Amino acid sequence: MSETKKKTAKTAKAVKPVKAVKAASAPKAVTAATAAKASQDVPEETAAPATTPAAPRSSVRKTYKLYIGGAFPRSESGRSYAVAASTGEFIANAAQASRKDARDAVRAARAAQPGWSKATAYNRGQILYRIAEMLEERRDQFAQQIAGVEGGSLETAYAQVDAAVDRWVWYAGWSDKLSQVLGAANPVAGPYWNISSPEPTGVVALLAPAAPTLLGLTSVIAPAIVGGNAVVVVAPDASAVPAVTLGEVMATSDLPGGVVNILTGGTAELAPWLASHLDVNALDLAGVPAGSELARDLEIAAAENLKRVVRPTAGYDWSADPGLSRVKPFLETKTVWHPIGI
Repeated sequence: MSETKKKTAKTAKAVKPVKAVKAASAPKAVTAATAAKASQDVPEETAAPATTPAAPRSSVRKTYKLYIGGAFPRSESGRSYAVAASTGEFIANAAQASRKDARDAVRAARAAQPGWSKATAYNRGQILYRIAEMLEERRDQFAQQIAGVEGGSLETAYAQVDAAVDRWVWYAGWSDKLSQVLGAANPVAGPYWNISSPEPTGVVALLAPAAPTLLGLTSVIAPAIVGGNAVVVVAPDASAVPAVTLGEVMATSDLPGGVVNILTGGTAELAPWLASHLDVNALDLAGVPAGSELARDLEIAAAENLKRVVRPTAGYDWSADPGLSRVKPFLETKTVWHPIGI
């Protein structure tokens, strides 16, 4: 055998067994040292990014604006006042309405009143019921606000919200029954068909009580609008918080803009301008102390255009069954004589 062939045979014998052994050998066990070394070999760009702690977030302080004509404008005067909890803690800022804001609210109410009075009683009842539904959905929010501005327990606040919801449902049910209960077919001596039917007074100014906030607002607004009136409500001092929140409910409840207008601020400042306004047809003094000099002055101002005035009652129980006592003062009776048999 030649020397070249001997070298080739030796090379084949030496190389093949080595490759076979390497291919068949099992993987080595990973030791702690190996894992540590592998972790050091990880490229820098694949390592998890370092997290930085989030900066503390500042809460958004709400300014409660007016509710006029279905919108939420600030006071034209630019004024506002701080609403504090019963404990003295700051809650929010509220717009302080001015004489100009009161005029704007009356103008919005007058523009909305004809359309609202021409709506069917059934439709008005549906809208009042929708307000009750939305109040129920925001029950927790109203209870927190009432407990904050009035003090007392959260349980008492929830009871007030429930009473307000029930009152909206109560007046919604009355909407299509007022004409039957307050109207009549009158017997007359003669060939006439004589019918008396209730009609809305027009624009009503309401001075809401400071407490109970939500139930008081409901108890003056609902009976006035169920018969077809449009209203301008003065929500005094801390009651601005639930009052404007109620306005937010109304803005999304199919109630036409301008039917309810809410002014926040001082009753003593706003009430005289509403009492003397010649385009206001009636005045509810619920939020004025009974027998006070302010109540007397407002009645005198209201006499200029013969407004209907509902006087305040000392110790009035807002949780009692209201009946129709707050509905009838804002309705007028129209009597029609129609000849028959001729």
